[in-house]
Amino acid sequence: MTDSTLSPELEAVVAAAAAAAPAFAATAPKDRAHALVVVADALEAAKPELVEIAMRETGLTEARLNGEVTRTAVQLRLFAETIVAGAHLDARIDYADPAFVLGPRPDVRRTHIPLGPVINFSASNFPFAFSVLGGDSAAILAAGCPLIVKAHSGHPELSDATAAVATTALREAGMPEGVFHLIHGREAGVQVLKDERIKAGSFTGSIGVGRLLTDIAASRPAPIPFFGELGSVNPVFITADAIAERADEIAGGYLTSVSGSAGQLCTKPGFVFVPQGADLEAAIARSETPLPEHRLLDPRIAQSYNERRDAILGAEGVRAIVEGGVRFDEQGHGWATPTVVAVSLDAFRASHDALVHEAFGPLSILVETPEGTDLAALMPEFYEGNLTGTLHISAAEASGETENAAELRALVTALSKQVGRVLFNGWSTGVAVTPAQQHGGPWPATSNDSSTSVGTAAISRFLRPVAFQNAPAAFLPEALRDDNPLGVPQAISPAGESQSWGASAR
Repeated sequence: MTDSTLSPELEAVVAAAAAAAPAFAATAPKDRAHALVVVADALEAAKPELVEIAMRETGLTEARLNGEVTRTAVQLRLFAETIVAGAHLDARIDYADPAFVLGPRPDVRRTHIPLGPVINFSASNFPFAFSVLGGDSAAILAAGCPLIVKAHSGHPELSDATAAVATTALREAGMPEGVFHLIHGREAGVQVLKDERIKAGSFTGSIGVGRLLTDIAASRPAPIPFFGELGSVNPVFITADAIAERADEIAGGYLTSVSGSAGQLCTKPGFVFVPQGADLEAAIARSETPLPEHRLLDPRIAQSYNERRDAILGAEGVRAIVEGGVRFDEQGHGWATPTVVAVSLDAFRASHDALVHEAFGPLSILVETPEGTDLAALMPEFYEGNLTGTLHISAAEASGETENAAELRALVTALSKQVGRVLFNGWSTGVAVTPAQQHGGPWPATSNDSSTSVGTAAISRFLRPVAFQNAPAAFLPEALRDDNPLGVPQAISPAGESQSWGASAR
């Protein structure tokens, strides 16, 4: 049964995606990879026109947007390489074994297949890298799932222009009709998410909207997976020795990270824990790092940021180190300069509810910790989940042999339990598009803490495992055949090996 509440336009989109699913899932990996490369090439060819639209709609700089187009194309090409290599299929073959220790074992073979049509809700702050052809979209198409993108209202013209590039490129690459669609409107996105022909969803945005969509996906008669990247404050811990060693370098990197793209990044360092009496505040005050005024993405975001900034500045015990501000123009757009404030750990605890939540914009809080503070205990005290956690340590501390080595190891362990990426002596803004990347974390950083939205592991969100038992070779997926025509990695369990299980641990 389909959802009769869909408008004729949405019904046509969902029906086309559902109809395309079998053919798209059956495309050869090399053909699908070629299509991703064709899309990447077309995107870069259209860069001048697309960036011009994006600058007007988002207020982001030309340099930032040019780099983002390149990153988006690189993601597409990375997934092309991934699906040709085939490791994401996790092909496993257990040959029949009449001498299996638990009784005769049948021939069992396991691989992964595409889920089916997926809806992706675009982000506002990355109009290329997390929008129409961004990381989620690339992973969905690479997995062999028809894609329906819900355009973000902050850049509708850019979404249409990017979708036109994608549609033409996919058609020219010979992909089935119906594998890509763009829709507009929050209600339209919700209606499509509820349709039983949609098999998964993805989202990048606020905790509130992400929770709403996650609950809709979970409350369907047949619940579906939903992968949301939501809120993160990305705590940073800086040791006294690191500040003594390179205070000016740390201060400059910190201000650059907070101010980049007007602080509208999910990986912005929102909180920095520093030892009380350390010289970082003075280094920030004397820093010559440029802090130019930058337009926020849209008037709604600007107004929310201004209100959040006022609440933080008004909290008891908070003092401004870098005053910053927000200026509104005639169109209602907000133009922000960075704000950095400081607060003692006691005052931070006392004003917890006013301070601890994300400020989406160029604002960060220094929290001064007294000597003897158990830093590892601060993570569960203040935070649930985050995308990142960062440590700045000295060269001597990096050896792991200083007096505070045990304390630092405990902090790393605490961070690894509550974030998806632990950084040393760097800044969390800037997410490398690499196979090993992890861009996720426990709630509320994401709605599914075992997944990532960046890196080659992102494709696994849109696949599901299937095992075939005693299947004739003619009916096996190519990844599971003995002749392995795709040349993918196969984990093989030969007959007889169960007799020696456990021997290596004796």
